[in-house]
Amino acid sequence: MRISRQIFLLFLLNFLDAVFTIYWIRNGFATEGNHLMGSLLEIGDLPFLTVKLLVGATAAVVLSRWAHLRVARYGLILALTVYVGLMGIHLFTGLSAFGFISPETVNHFSSWANNLFALFI
Repeated sequence: MRISRQIFLLFLLNFLDAVFTIYWIRNGFATEGNHLMGSLLEIGDLPFLTVKLLVGATAAVVLSRWAHLRVARYGLILALTVYVGLMGIHLFTGLSAFGFISPETVNHFSSWANNLFALFI
């Protein structure tokens, strides 16, 4: 995939993450883990979305400008991997919120995820 398409995909995933985050939080299904972004959400949806998109646009410009550098290409791959993982979390949140996944499964997954993250801390 061409790097310009990868950068566009990263920006699109950033936008989708923002929209899904607003939806889950406003409907009481989730909380924002990032305290800075959580503070922006307390102010309103528009400030949150504006900052989220500005950060995504800045990343897109930086990655486009220095796309010829190996570190930029590796960083892009890492960022895409993280955002694909976030989309998986949004999918899991949606399935749970709409009753397709039982609370026991959510608890089991949370325990598994906590143990996995504990390996890195």
